[in-house]
Amino acid sequence: MSVSAMLGQLSAGMVTTIVIFVMTLVFSLPLGLLISFGRMSKNLFIRNLAKIYISIMRGTPLMLQLLVVYFGPYYIFGIAISSSYRAYAVIIAFAINYAAYFAEIYRGGIESMPQGQYEAAKVLGYTKAQTFVKIIMPQVVKRILPSVTNEVITLVKDTSLAFSIAYAEMFTIAKAIANSQRSMLPFVAAAVFYYVFNFIVAALMELWEKKMSYYK
Repeated sequence: MSVSAMLGQLSAGMVTTIVIFVMTLVFSLPLGLLISFGRMSKNLFIRNLAKIYISIMRGTPLMLQLLVVYFGPYYIFGIAISSSYRAYAVIIAFAINYAAYFAEIYRGGIESMPQGQYEAAKVLGYTKAQTFVKIIMPQVVKRILPSVTNEVITLVKDTSLAFSIAYAEMFTIAKAIANSQRSMLPFVAAAVFYYVFNFIVAALMELWEKKMSYYK
């Protein structure tokens, strides 16, 4: 197989990997914020529920969570699994997993804010929602960007775990080509793709962090 033919086959996997990455962030970032609110709730039941959720998601392997999300409907409820469900299972598993990590990052950022800022905003007539959106959250975003960047970079590499349920993303296709051609070249191509992808993501996050530097 020529290099151009190999890259042609790998291109579909590259697109799928990018889709997994983007969709995971689209769902896990807001879900993580919601869970962080639950984790900081004054309601004991909600707080403990969020704490247990975070503990389970962070304490078990993502690959195991992928298998549970994909095979769970059949083994638990007897629901037939269609091949098209693989894509949904991947997004669901990645989103609920990364939401737990983002929730703790959000919580750390929010709880690090001085209480005096809330009191000052109250004196100025801000509601709690206005205080959070206009004063607290912009500063929290600046503080948590390095931690979020680390998780986002990890996410790029974790997309390869989709192979565990035979979902044809970049690594799965590279592995199949390598096995059929008995060549390491597909793995080299995959490594270059992941490296370049991570390099671009890191550069964009660094640029964002610099643009937020006016909060210093």
